Amino acid sequence: MPLTFLCRDSCHYCTFAKAPRSLKSPYMSIEEMVAIARRGAEVGCREALFTLGDQPELRYRAARVALAALGHETTLSYVEAAARAVYEETGLLPHVNPGVMSAASLASMRGVSVSGGLMLESASERLCQRGGPHFGSPDKVPAVRLATLREAGVQRIPFTTGILIGIGETRRERIESLLAIRALHAEYGHIQEIIVQNFAPKPGTRMANAPAPSLEEHLWTIAATRLIFGPAMSIQAPPNLQPSGLRQLIDAGINDWGGVSPVTPDHVNPEAPWPEVARLHAVTEAAGKTLVPRLAIYPEYIRDLPKWVAPNFHTAILRSIDSDGYAREDQWFSGAATTELPAETVRLLTSPAPRSVSALDKLLFRARDGAALTEAEITRLFEARGTEFTRVVAAADALRRQVNGDTVSYVINRNISYTNICYYKCTFCAFSKGQGSNDLRGAPYNLALDEIAGRVREARDRGATEVCMQGGIHPSYTGETYLSICRTAKEAVPEIHIHAFSPLEIWQGAKTLGLPLRTYLEQLKAVGLATLPGTAAEILDEEIRKKICADKITGDEWREVIETAHSVGLRTTATIMFGHLEQPAHWARHLLAIRELQARTGGFTEFVPLPFVHMEAPMYRKGLARKGPTLREAILMHAVARLALHPHITNIQASWVKMGSQGVLACLQAGANDLGGTLMNEYISRSAGAAHGQEMLSTDMERMIVGIGRTARQRTTLYGEIPAGDAPLARRASA
Repeated sequence: MPLTFLCRDSCHYCTFAKAPRSLKSPYMSIEEMVAIARRGAEVGCREALFTLGDQPELRYRAARVALAALGHETTLSYVEAAARAVYEETGLLPHVNPGVMSAASLASMRGVSVSGGLMLESASERLCQRGGPHFGSPDKVPAVRLATLREAGVQRIPFTTGILIGIGETRRERIESLLAIRALHAEYGHIQEIIVQNFAPKPGTRMANAPAPSLEEHLWTIAATRLIFGPAMSIQAPPNLQPSGLRQLIDAGINDWGGVSPVTPDHVNPEAPWPEVARLHAVTEAAGKTLVPRLAIYPEYIRDLPKWVAPNFHTAILRSIDSDGYAREDQWFSGAATTELPAETVRLLTSPAPRSVSALDKLLFRARDGAALTEAEITRLFEARGTEFTRVVAAADALRRQVNGDTVSYVINRNISYTNICYYKCTFCAFSKGQGSNDLRGAPYNLALDEIAGRVREARDRGATEVCMQGGIHPSYTGETYLSICRTAKEAVPEIHIHAFSPLEIWQGAKTLGLPLRTYLEQLKAVGLATLPGTAAEILDEEIRKKICADKITGDEWREVIETAHSVGLRTTATIMFGHLEQPAHWARHLLAIRELQARTGGFTEFVPLPFVHMEAPMYRKGLARKGPTLREAILMHAVARLALHPHITNIQASWVKMGSQGVLACLQAGANDLGGTLMNEYISRSAGAAHGQEMLSTDMERMIVGIGRTARQRTTLYGEIPAGDAPLARRASA
């Protein structure tokens, strides 16, 4: 959005800057800018780029008069007001590029934009001398521009800069310019991208007859920039200025195409239309890369939002990103009522895996052979996109077929949540009811023992072989409470399998009775406890646990409960709750912890990914979390778990409550082999906003499974065969 075409500088190659007499109005109105931004938001734009000339009020009376009429003394003040209005009205994240700025102006801009930019162009003083392209342009003096870049670092503003090549500078001067930028970045770490832009001669300018730099010269400079800044820096070349050399730009070292707008032209280079995103996608894919949308702020800076971005943008950014910090590409959400899956993810899931002998494929071969993958290797699998995503899910599904065949299992069970009252304050939980700000929808309750017994009998009457019992940590509960619940269920239906009590409940129960974990677990086993759900694991990384469940058991304590349970003959599930604050590296650490524990104990029956359901979660409502995983991420969690946990865990379960019916079918094509339980009653996910969860009939489950060419098998909790006498009951479960 060109807030103004006025500029006090007179660069000899520029057609952007215009005199007041050639303009209908010196400045765009805020209403005009909001209208443009709104059109952009409607077609999927994520950034509002404000571009303009430097401080025109210092040169033109018309600019001063226009600003006064708008209620501003300076152009920079007006930029601030425009950026604020566009963000508040449309949600587009502002990126401001208003030229040279003082410390005070930069501080103001930080409050209304997520990033800023100023092209250095060149650090050569020679170009500012008489006859040079920057003569008569006080804002192009290198020291002035470098001062702005430095102050942006002081103020911790993610910044874009770069060089303009072909305006008369030498290769040495280009390198000196890049080294000046590198020195500032080394000091402050705030340069998020370097643009290597090629000069394009324009009619009507003093340099209209100057030769444009060759493609070879552009490629040489990009390569030099990559060598100077190393692999971590983002390097960009505008694709509309080298339309016939896009593949060569990639090969020379760029990793970013910059901004591409479906709404507005490149106002600086209006003669050069933007390429269509589809073309960029094809060129990028042909070069062996994957095109991924990003925000106006790069992932590296999103990972430390408090340092780099004003607080008023944190929620909008978190709700716009995936786990890697790139722009969220789909509107699929775990627990949502919609059944339609994003078409592109489905296409990649069902496409034939391309043949390749890349490093990724070698990693997949190692996983298939049961190698112990490293954290970096597992993280690499989670980052798969495009055709790499296709290869990862295909490898996981092939391994599933090798280990489990084409059988998909499920268990007929009933969830019994005996209380939703809890004195813990997990920020992701919408189920528990306490005394604080986490109170959400639904009334508090605490089931009596006779009610629990009745529900167990009802479950058995409807064909259940298992009851899954978990609840909040009620302030009055002790270890004896859980013993009583087990006795009650077992007395009601002696043959029922009791799958109950999270490690948190076990820890609390043992602590209230003053018993060692082993002793308490043996007591529970003696009164009927058969297996434990491995919930309360969330993410087995203390950095994340301190943010989402600070008062809960630690990761080490969770592992202690699980390992002790395994040692007394109680098998458990293993879970992960993902898609909120954590990143792929945290997922990798979690899988490694599960794999290591299973290798020692062999007590896990299955691994169950549980995508975060965001809608009613307190931390999402407070603006502190993402919108759960994308579909790509949710599918990858099942696929990567299959690969990373092989051969130690052979069952990967997909939760229809979290994923929905179409989502679990996608997971069954990506390494999963189990659909969990029919549930009958499930309140935890529904409290968080999930549309699924009350019950899925066994006939519906079998219909889904058979519909994708698999064989359905009702199982016991321990993956055994259903006793012959239970078969009639199983059929009645669908009545």
